[in-house]
Amino acid sequence: MTNKKINFGAGPAKIPEAVMEKAAREFLVYGNSGVSILGELLQLQHLLQISLLSEMSHRSADFTAIIKEAEKLMREEMSIPNEFEVLFMQGGGTGQFAAIPMNIGMKSAFMVPPSAAITREWLGSRGRGTIRLDTKGPRGKTSADYAVTGTWSDKAAKEAEKYIDIHKVFTPTKPYVTIPAYNSWERSKDAAYLYYCSNETVHGIEFHTPPETHADVPLVADISSNFLSRPFDFTGHGIVFGGTQKNLGAAGLTVALVRKDLIGHENRHCPSILSYKEMHANNSVYNTPSVYGIYITKLVLEWIRDGGGVDKLFATNQEKSRLVYDVIDSSNGYFSCPVDAGHRSHMNVPFRIGGGDEALEATFLKGATERGMIGLKGHRSVGGIRASLYNAVTLEETRALVDYMNEFEAANRK
Repeated sequence: MTNKKINFGAGPAKIPEAVMEKAAREFLVYGNSGVSILGELLQLQHLLQISLLSEMSHRSADFTAIIKEAEKLMREEMSIPNEFEVLFMQGGGTGQFAAIPMNIGMKSAFMVPPSAAITREWLGSRGRGTIRLDTKGPRGKTSADYAVTGTWSDKAAKEAEKYIDIHKVFTPTKPYVTIPAYNSWERSKDAAYLYYCSNETVHGIEFHTPPETHADVPLVADISSNFLSRPFDFTGHGIVFGGTQKNLGAAGLTVALVRKDLIGHENRHCPSILSYKEMHANNSVYNTPSVYGIYITKLVLEWIRDGGGVDKLFATNQEKSRLVYDVIDSSNGYFSCPVDAGHRSHMNVPFRIGGGDEALEATFLKGATERGMIGLKGHRSVGGIRASLYNAVTLEETRALVDYMNEFEAANRK
């Protein structure tokens, strides 16, 4: 392959080369099916053209085998407890920001009465401010706790406010650089759940251990950007979800791991496409799923298994991030990472150069691109540089970045 790039982008991210090679081989004809995983192909006579006629049916035996194998591999590689269901959904992690409160909680304001008691008095009151009714959500819960540690947990809390009363367990402070000590959190025993983002992609903040919670308050974890990058402790969790576009394949697929006792409590306003009950009852094919996305995730899970599993991946990911942080910490401030050392991410390493010298950072990015390294520009909301070291990024590729950082400092430090 010519002009090969090293993708340090935050997502959609690099897919393992072995996965891409296998996907390329099976693109035209999958297994013994006689059709492409994307669709049946017909080479027109006398023309060197290929026409896409129809998708592989999501009801076909071939795809059923694919999705079952993907679930099996997910359970094995992540050590998912039996009390959790594996749901393949759409809408990205952002879709889950709404799905979660609609499935396991309900807002106490603006709730329609449960019977035909939609009276003139009730209808007339809607325009005069917030309505408080005695009716509670399907689990008797009308509020949820949120730990806001960065952009994505903040977005999740704002979306959830449409469907449930939220309570932030600590006052978020910007810029986001740390996670407050758990013993300082103000948690509610009556919360429907406690939500946290396991790894904040924008700010490079990671929970290295799950938060503490009350016995009857399930944890809800967004693991989109550290999915299967390390072993995961399911203790205390009720829902664990993430998009696949960073560590598990292509964009367009969301995996939700939902504890069985939390399925079937959705409120009546929950769209069927976001209902855990409907998705579970229909084996994740309530509607046409992300067929190719599920196929690619199956291949990635095979790659993880064949490479020694998540424990080996975690060791490699620790080494990759250590290499980059060592350069930052040994540069006497030339490179700087604002994140508290105890909460630095293994997946996303944000840093500034020369105290935030934007011209110098632009020069760094230009030089990186010339060396075949792409996706290093920091998120637009924070600026600077960000190196995303997802599972598919190799140690060799990480060392290439580290070597460039050292060379850049030597050539440009004043």
